[in-house]
Amino acid sequence: MLALALTALTACGGAGGGEGASSGGPGEGGSSAESIKVGVVLPRSGREAKPGQYQLEGIQLAIDQINAAGGIDVGGKKLPVEMVFYDDESDQAKSASLVQRAMEQDKVVAVIGGYSTALGQAQSPMPDRYRVPWITPGAAASTIFNQGYEYTFGTLAPVNLLGYTTGEFLGWLVDQGKLEKGMTIALVVENTDHGVDYANGIKQWIQEHPGYFEIVVEDTFELGGTDFSGLLQKVKNANADIFLSDAHLEDYITMHRQYTQMGLRHKMISYGARGPEQAAREALGDAVDYIFAGIWWSKELPYPQVKKFVDDYKAKYGREPDSWYAATAYDAMRILAKAIDEADNLDPTAIRDALRQVELTDSLLPGQRLKFSENGQVELPFVIVQNKPGGEVDIVYPEDAATGEVVAPIPGS
Repeated sequence: MLALALTALTACGGAGGGEGASSGGPGEGGSSAESIKVGVVLPRSGREAKPGQYQLEGIQLAIDQINAAGGIDVGGKKLPVEMVFYDDESDQAKSASLVQRAMEQDKVVAVIGGYSTALGQAQSPMPDRYRVPWITPGAAASTIFNQGYEYTFGTLAPVNLLGYTTGEFLGWLVDQGKLEKGMTIALVVENTDHGVDYANGIKQWIQEHPGYFEIVVEDTFELGGTDFSGLLQKVKNANADIFLSDAHLEDYITMHRQYTQMGLRHKMISYGARGPEQAAREALGDAVDYIFAGIWWSKELPYPQVKKFVDDYKAKYGREPDSWYAATAYDAMRILAKAIDEADNLDPTAIRDALRQVELTDSLLPGQRLKFSENGQVELPFVIVQNKPGGEVDIVYPEDAATGEVVAPIPGS
């Protein structure tokens, strides 16, 4: 019944949030096409609106640059990229139905979408069902990429690697003499596959390196919570040395506000991939100082293409990119454009086949080489950044990418 309802909803255009498609030819063949229609389904409203907006901006910047250069050569004809955008309003059911609408009705050649694990999971069955490639620049949970899907791709490295890198970073601090061996950890994560992967990555590192750390409290919380005081009281009672959480932006802001109000102090604090966002700084001020985060990209990476991207983004939007959101989406559009060029036609399966082989050798992401692995997900390293007083953010790990010295333990802890 739900499937029938969704089909009826999308057929009548009732899913909402969409700007719809304009003319431009079918998503197959390409000889009669006047443009290359690419679907984009991201949240521009609801709880994930801020990251969704940043990802949309990265995609739009890439499209503007592609079109300014003449478009993409398909069968000897230069075609512009035409975005077919829908706002899924941070709603899972709507997100899935809008991807279906873009693929089935708008005849896009590919879809970029799925900010967050929940929205990505909702969208991920659609690509194989409609045989249209899908690239997510904002979801990285293993449950999306271990289903055997053939049309699914992602520009975020796995979340379990984020957790593992967090453990590796803390272990490196022990080896540097900045933290003591045997410290205890309070680990609280969102009750999603993202949270499970993050926790598993940390626990894997600890198991492989006995004696470094001990987890003394482990718990979960629901997305979109407004009161984390009970959970934080457990953390306080555990008297742990280190506090590690995995939280989306709004939950990070809410939780850390309550953490501060309860007077909690730890030697190191992390909220997973969240920490340096401007929204958190605006909401919490210097309470976010010294929080560290493992992120997929930083504007401090010392690559010339990163500097150009930051400059171009600032010229277009009047501000620098906030955290990693826009960069992973920008590269998702760029590698899709390269795959379309390699396929030399607009057949979605041909584009899928090209995505499996193509490599972006001037990627913004760590390592500068973006290529999808066998399961469709990239395998790239994370960088660890740390907030500093005055709104500064430094890359502090790995050493060869560091732009500043790590502060550990947190002063006053």
